[in-house]
Amino acid sequence: MRVLHFYKTYKPDSYGGVEQLIWQLCTNSPKYGIESNVLTVSKAHGSVRLENHNHYRVRQDFSIASTNFSLNAISAFRKYASEADIVHYHFPYPFADLLHFTSRIDKPTIVTYHSDIVKQKKLLAIYRPLMLRFLDRVDKIIATSPNYLESSEVLKNYTYKTEVIPIGIDQDSYPSPDNERMQKWRSRIGQRFFLFLGNLRYYKGLDVLLAALKNTSYPVVIAGSGREEIALKAQAKNLNLKNVIFLGEISELDKVSLLKLTEAMVFPSNFRSEAFGISLIEASMYGKPMISCEIGTGTSFVNIDNCTGIVVPPNDTTALRAALDYIWENRVKATEWGRNARLRYEERFTGEAMTNLYASTYKKLLR
Repeated sequence: MRVLHFYKTYKPDSYGGVEQLIWQLCTNSPKYGIESNVLTVSKAHGSVRLENHNHYRVRQDFSIASTNFSLNAISAFRKYASEADIVHYHFPYPFADLLHFTSRIDKPTIVTYHSDIVKQKKLLAIYRPLMLRFLDRVDKIIATSPNYLESSEVLKNYTYKTEVIPIGIDQDSYPSPDNERMQKWRSRIGQRFFLFLGNLRYYKGLDVLLAALKNTSYPVVIAGSGREEIALKAQAKNLNLKNVIFLGEISELDKVSLLKLTEAMVFPSNFRSEAFGISLIEASMYGKPMISCEIGTGTSFVNIDNCTGIVVPPNDTTALRAALDYIWENRVKATEWGRNARLRYEERFTGEAMTNLYASTYKKLLR
């Protein structure tokens, strides 16, 4: 069985949550007799081989509202789709909707619905007819959590052909840092600290986190970069937050080091654009308690309040501060939540479990 994944970007050009899901599917799928490849529209050019699959890159001509377009992608998509048994889309990516219809795809189709379109309201009004027609026509829709399926106004129209397959990651796909690297981070940050991992985007709620940290002393590490970085650093300076450490982009080895060493993951995303939260699965994988916000998405499917950590209302600095204080002061309970998080990861969020469910769905589509 051959599966073509189509999305706007992928490794090694970018390393977000959608890319991680596609990576886990591609690297795990051969054991199920599935050959997976990926097609993207990229600023880079030329195909690359990544372990056991190909990343076909078509040069981007222009981009509008984070959507990459390419005239050459029309012929490339037709070619690679004709060689596949199943075409797997990743939503939202409006250009994929266009190519689906212009290429007259007659193969079984599946779309993983990663997120509603939240920010671009005006563009959504223009795109909506095409979006609904596309979702009408695909054979199967996958939501990444029951929480998102229940709370999405769009998915409510497609419950008859939507199933839930949680995102999963495998620990053996992550590097293992040596003692020297671990000691380097202990020396730099100290024995105890909170950690945020991710792109610094508007929906991550980091401005709320910084406000909640006023007059605190425990270290908080923010690893990642993005459009909000300058504004967040200015806010931290204005609040005189000496205990906040901005690391920028870090390597996978350093990320794993911090995950192993941290006291807890703090993940204050406050908009539905945060549909799941790969960083929460990573924290669970390393047995760490979590703090997140209730925004009706998969974040509260990964982090269960008073079981794997604490869930607070979004944009509530008082509640967020209280959660931070509680975990800092109650290490026994935090350790218990971390153990629960690891157990939940093993039960629900491994890459193997996710790929097994997708493989079953692919086979049903072909039948």
